[in-house]
Amino acid sequence: MATTAIWDVKDRLDRVINYASNPDKTENLDFSSRNLQGLQNVLEYAAREDKTEMQYYVTGINCDPSAAHKQMIQTKLQFQKKDGILAFHGYQSFAPREATPETAHAIGLKLAQELWGGRFEVVVSTHLDKHHLHNHFVLNSVSFVDGKRYYDNKATYAQLRKASDRLCKEYSLSVIENPQEDRSKHYAEWKAGQEGKPTWRGLIREDVDKVIFASMTFTQFIATLRKQGYEVKTGVKYIAVRPQGKERFVRLKTLGENYSEDAIKQRILQNRSPKRQEVLPEPRRKRIITGRSTDRKKTRKLKGLQALYFHYLYKMGILPKHTASRKQTHFLLREDIRHLQELTAQTKLLCKHRIENAEQLLSHQSMLEQEMAGLAADRKSLYHLLRRCKDGTRITEYKQQITGFSKKLSLLRKELKLCTGILSRSEAMKEKLSQIRHEKNERRREEKEHEQRSRSGRPNGQYEP
Repeated sequence: MATTAIWDVKDRLDRVINYASNPDKTENLDFSSRNLQGLQNVLEYAAREDKTEMQYYVTGINCDPSAAHKQMIQTKLQFQKKDGILAFHGYQSFAPREATPETAHAIGLKLAQELWGGRFEVVVSTHLDKHHLHNHFVLNSVSFVDGKRYYDNKATYAQLRKASDRLCKEYSLSVIENPQEDRSKHYAEWKAGQEGKPTWRGLIREDVDKVIFASMTFTQFIATLRKQGYEVKTGVKYIAVRPQGKERFVRLKTLGENYSEDAIKQRILQNRSPKRQEVLPEPRRKRIITGRSTDRKKTRKLKGLQALYFHYLYKMGILPKHTASRKQTHFLLREDIRHLQELTAQTKLLCKHRIENAEQLLSHQSMLEQEMAGLAADRKSLYHLLRRCKDGTRITEYKQQITGFSKKLSLLRKELKLCTGILSRSEAMKEKLSQIRHEKNERRREEKEHEQRSRSGRPNGQYEP
């Protein structure tokens, strides 16, 4: 079973491939720009050694993979089309343990050759770093034959899917019998769904399902959504909702076939009796304190960034529990459950190195960069020795040392990326927590005013003259 998708590359890919590696910069042409460098980023990502088993499964069609960036840009310059969409990033994923690396790469090559090989430069890379093998295609947006652009639309995507299914059948692999259209999904949403992580549209769908299940009328459905913090647009062509903390409304019909207004009303009609989920109160946890009182005083109090991260995880419902509880969690925090692995890694880094503020974080980041520079220099000298060496034993030793340096550099890059993520994420976390506090205070103020108005009122609607 192979799933397929394709997206356009317009920028530096910070938004699309946010987990791209940070390799050494390669020589760039004088006419390069931030946009054209984005093409280099996606090519480097597709050919990363840690994903492709030392690049054994990276092949170029109408181009050399090692020089694909320059060749694709030369094509754009030749036809004066270096603006707009730079390339297309295609994806073909196979079911776990269904295909071998050789089979997956062969299918990817045949697919790319059939669809694009006659007119476009393509890099095909098979990634082996997940349980499911998957192919990445980097397709130049401009044809080297006639300079015409490739247009990605429903028709061309249907060709991609049809060709992929046919090739899978030829290699005795399973196919999706009733494929669902994912074309309207953003890359991040589609990827999160593939990895089983929540998306904010998925959270809306989950809330809507629960409210439908507990409603007896459509009016009750709207009222319950509003009680849960949603702003609801009614009286328009398509009913739309906006969750807490979001700027844009979402039309319910875009969540699926079962979420149009008529479909929701039909689902509510099926509720012959109220079917409310019984919520059992959680048993109080006994707090057990062991040791002397002097031992308790030795516990280090969290400060700064460490305190921020622990408080944020607590508000998300992760702490002190080990699983996320979405029941009373604010919508802005619920959607961050998709980044739980990254949040946990950042929290561990802060605690491991006892980093409390931005100054300490920048100092640690600088230390990592210096260590990486030293390792890169040592690895470079080994490459020079390897090129001159003719002794087989020494060659093996050099290769082992180079592999060791590469692994260390990979770990340091990941830690450096965590540091960079903490700097940007911590500000966003503060803003979200501040917004949640503001909303909570506003809600309390409104409730207090409502209570005061109720107390100052007179029975039977009578007021003092």
